[in-house]
Amino acid sequence: MDVNDTSRQIALEALQASREGPGVIVATVISAPADASPAPGMKLLVRRDGSTLGSYGGAAFEQTVVKDCLAAVNEFPRRPVQALYYQPEGTRIHRVEARGGAEAYEVMVEIIEAPVTLLIIGGGHIGLSLATIGEHVGFSVVVMDDRETYANPERFPMADKTMAGNFTELLADFPIGANTYIVLVSRGHKQDELALRAVVPRGARYVGMIGSRRRVSTVLRHLAEEGFDIDALERIYTPIGFDIGAETPEEIAVSIMAELIAVRRGGSGRPMHEQRPPIRDAVPSVQE
Repeated sequence: MDVNDTSRQIALEALQASREGPGVIVATVISAPADASPAPGMKLLVRRDGSTLGSYGGAAFEQTVVKDCLAAVNEFPRRPVQALYYQPEGTRIHRVEARGGAEAYEVMVEIIEAPVTLLIIGGGHIGLSLATIGEHVGFSVVVMDDRETYANPERFPMADKTMAGNFTELLADFPIGANTYIVLVSRGHKQDELALRAVVPRGARYVGMIGSRRRVSTVLRHLAEEGFDIDALERIYTPIGFDIGAETPEEIAVSIMAELIAVRRGGSGRPMHEQRPPIRDAVPSVQE
């Protein structure tokens, strides 16, 4: 495959990633040492599993850029576009913090992902808090309720869209796929069950339903008895959210959003301090 064919393939895969499916990282050489390879304009696409499309020659430079691209995806706070700088020394490549001279590389790294939709079914207090947090952390927020007074732009100015009406009818035409996160927090289990019937078989990345263990067990049992796929029902996040002792609607929204982010980003949900190395191991023992 020649350079032009590779560039087209990278453009097509990046376009696909911007619409649906897993995200990718595209690294573009902006500047390079004279007569060096890769030359300015060369692109390398890096997938989440570390596989690549295109080539920087396969040597140390390419390996370093791939590693840094994968690190950029997990960086916090994440930067969708950033410039990385590298200084070659013989066969070695060193990452540097600032733009180098004529013998340095500058690489632009772009994280390309499809827009992620948070569909909130239920415009009550929890739904309002979820919409506020969801918009703040980068979701495209849609709020749906069967009561117009609970799903309107005035109540949800942060939402990209509000929808009021019959859940079954609204959800039948709503686009749902691998980049859709659905939270059911309506006013009662009957409404949640109606909505759940419409979304379970449609491949959403996340479906979560609020409720007590007894309530959610009843709803899931009804759907199982009607012939809904058991594996799909098992994948529903219910009761919803992380156990943080939440009591208020705002606290419950935080617990739900924490779970959503963990699913989206691949987090473990464990407290961060558990990943800290023991202090005792880092302190030399005192000799008597």
